[in-house]
Amino acid sequence: MTYTCAVATPHALATAAAEEAVANGGNALDAALAAATTLSVVYPHNTSVGGDLIALVRDPEGRITCVNASGPAPATADRAALAARHGALMPVTGPDTITVPGAVAGWAALHEAGAALKWSACFEAAVRHADDTPVVPGLAEAIAEAAELIAADPGMREVFSLGGRPLTENDTLRQPALAATLADLAAHGPSTLYGGPLGRRLCLSGVLDLADLAAFEVERTAPLSRPLRGHDVHTSPPNTHGFLLLQALAATEPLPLAFHRGIADRNAHLADPRFVPVDVDALLDPARALTPSPPPAVTGRATGDTVAVVAADSEGWAVSLIQSLFHSFGSGVLDPSTGVLLHNRGSFFSLDPASPNVIAPGKRPAHTLMPVMVTRHGRLVWVAGTMGGKAQPQILTQVLLRLLEGADPAAAVAAARFVVGGLEAGQREDTVSVEADHEELAALTASGAPAVTLPPRSEWVGHAQVVAAGPFAAGSDPRSDGRAAVVHR
Repeated sequence: MTYTCAVATPHALATAAAEEAVANGGNALDAALAAATTLSVVYPHNTSVGGDLIALVRDPEGRITCVNASGPAPATADRAALAARHGALMPVTGPDTITVPGAVAGWAALHEAGAALKWSACFEAAVRHADDTPVVPGLAEAIAEAAELIAADPGMREVFSLGGRPLTENDTLRQPALAATLADLAAHGPSTLYGGPLGRRLCLSGVLDLADLAAFEVERTAPLSRPLRGHDVHTSPPNTHGFLLLQALAATEPLPLAFHRGIADRNAHLADPRFVPVDVDALLDPARALTPSPPPAVTGRATGDTVAVVAADSEGWAVSLIQSLFHSFGSGVLDPSTGVLLHNRGSFFSLDPASPNVIAPGKRPAHTLMPVMVTRHGRLVWVAGTMGGKAQPQILTQVLLRLLEGADPAAAVAAARFVVGGLEAGQREDTVSVEADHEELAALTASGAPAVTLPPRSEWVGHAQVVAAGPFAAGSDPRSDGRAAVVHR
């Protein structure tokens, strides 16, 4: 019998790692894990061992589980002290933005869910590429844009510079310390990071505390699900903003207005539900569309950088895995002894004591990562995910609507898109940024809201990835450096 696995990632080498895992007897979980670990090496502006992960996993019996590996603030987090140092807002980069990295624990949870290959197999391609990998266009552009951030940190300078200049396209990226870290994880499992020798080395800089790493646990929950046009859409519950996708898909108002309303709901209500109740049913009530639209606010944050890996196979396994550093190159802190670049997810916390998302010890920040699956009568139809920070619900809304209208995965992710919300600090949150080849460009830019016309295939509208199950097909966003594949064994 022929085995089939469809996979899409934002980097061709990550897709090749997934194909290699399948060729060696792996299933969709193994494919996703091989891709995810490889991306932490070859796409370091978007993801890292030092980042977070949130995923949906579907098993052959049709059960879907959300794996939430988003890390909390350290036990020493002190809102008042942070406000004294930084004023009204959390800093965007630096040590104070670092929360516990959950990605490695997330990999372990996915492996435990039903991977066919041994744990160490997940790291084979990643270790190989950490010794020698070419700088692709997306990474080269990110390095150029982050020149000041890279120059300010010794660990970053060592990795992303060559002969005193930033790496450019087709230069070789070498990360020997990271290769050793990945080999350590492959040999000794996640415990070496979460309380063990690797974690101890990472904590020597004083940025993290070993006790915070040792205490971290992945949360496994049911997905957040709602019906749509004869299908069921599944995503991640709070502390993620997955509910905004369901809100937008059910909207009866124009999408730009629905997206703007969602931004306001996220800012006002989203937080770690272990600390603050989040009434998702109320937020998804269709009657919310009848309430007055909130006035436009001004954004103080740029968009986030992330990777999505999607895979599904003929055995019934499927994964939507979203992994991130939050902003490009995260906190800008790379530990030289381990090669681990640490995320800045804590920058999304609030310092306002009245905010549900105010920072507190052990609290997870409101999160932008949101994996997606779509089923019909219990049968898997699509697996989707995207890069795009706060715009992820908007990007996925447009991709899913095109799929529902009959587009194949490749066409759905390639089609022109728009996003609502300030993409750069100081822009109004009702700003509409639209690619110049969008079929509704005139209507979107004439809506009365501030408008920005983007070039076609702009990274500002994210890197979406989709696979279809039955018949299997895959699409990788041409805005990324990725590739989609349907593998047979």
